[in-house]
Amino acid sequence: MHIAVFGAGAWGTALAVALSRAHTVSLWGRSAPHVAALAAARSNQRYLPGVPFPDRLATTGAFELAARGADLLLVATPLSGLRDTVRRLHQIAPGTPLLWACKGLEAGTGKLPHEIVTEELGAGAAFGVLTGPSFAAEVGAGLPTALTLAAADIGFAEQWGRHLHQPRLRIYANADLVGAEIGGAVKNVIAIAAGVSDGMGFGLNARAALITRGLAEISRLGRALGGRPETLMGLAGMGDLILTCTGDLSRNRRVGLALARGNTLKDILRDLGQVAEGVSTAREVLRLAGRHGVEMPITEIVDALLHRQDLGPREAVEQLLARDPRNE
Repeated sequence: MHIAVFGAGAWGTALAVALSRAHTVSLWGRSAPHVAALAAARSNQRYLPGVPFPDRLATTGAFELAARGADLLLVATPLSGLRDTVRRLHQIAPGTPLLWACKGLEAGTGKLPHEIVTEELGAGAAFGVLTGPSFAAEVGAGLPTALTLAAADIGFAEQWGRHLHQPRLRIYANADLVGAEIGGAVKNVIAIAAGVSDGMGFGLNARAALITRGLAEISRLGRALGGRPETLMGLAGMGDLILTCTGDLSRNRRVGLALARGNTLKDILRDLGQVAEGVSTAREVLRLAGRHGVEMPITEIVDALLHRQDLGPREAVEQLLARDPRNE
C-alpha cells in the first residue's frame, strides 16, 4: 500500500517512518532546502534527530507527485495548514481516503478539524482523525504506542485501523470524531497549566489536581458538543492528557515551564522552534465553551496568562487555587 504523508515536521516524519515499516510511504515537505536535507541525510536531523529513514520511505517537495497514486493521504501539518492542504488534495486526488493527525481548533473560526475537512471535501467523503497519546520521538524510534482512529463511519475507522495496525503501533477504531478531537485540542491547554504549576514548584499533588480537573473540563465541553464519555476517558482523552501534562517531550508543557521562569511568550515560541498548539487553541476553546455555556476555569486562566501582560504565572495559579470549593 502507498501512503502519502504531508508535513515533514517531527510528527509527520515519525508517522512516515513508522508506517514505512509496513508500507511504501512518500513524505512531502513544504521547504525545498528541508526536503533536500532529508534526502541527503536519510533522516530528519532538524525535527527528529537520530531516527533513520527505512528504505520504503521516500521524500519529495512535489505536492502533486506525492498525492497522485496514493491509497491513503495523511495530513500531519500544524492545524493552521490543514484547510489549505486538504483543499489542494481534493483538487489533485479527489475521493482518496484521508486522515489527519493535527490537533486544535482553527484560529478565527473555532472549528474542529473534521468540520474544516467536511467544508473542503463534503459530508460524504471518506476521512478520519488519527490521534491519541504519542510523542513523535518515541513513535519514530518504534516504541510501543496506542492511537485512536476516529471517523463518523465506523467501518472506515475499522478498515484503516487494520491496515495501519502494527505490533508496536496499535490502532483502535472509534466512531466519535467530536470526542476524539476535543480531547486532542483541550489537553494542550491543560498541559500549559501543568507546566506552569510544575515550574513554580507547586508539586505533584497540584499537578494531579490540574490533570483531574482538566479532564473534567474536557469532558464537560466534549459532552456539550455531542462527544461520548467513553472516548473522553480513553486514549484520545484521558490518555493524551496524562502524557502531555507529565512528559518532558511535550511542547505545550515546556511552554508552561518557560512561562513559570518568567520568559515572554514571544521568546518561548521562538526558542521552541515548533508549533505549540495549546497557545492558539486556548482562546478558541474558551470562545467555544462560552457559546455552549460550559465552565472551563483552567482554560480561562491559561488564556489570560498567555494574553494579558498584567498576570504572572504565580498569580494565575493562585487565582485558580483560590476558587470557591464546590462538589466534585
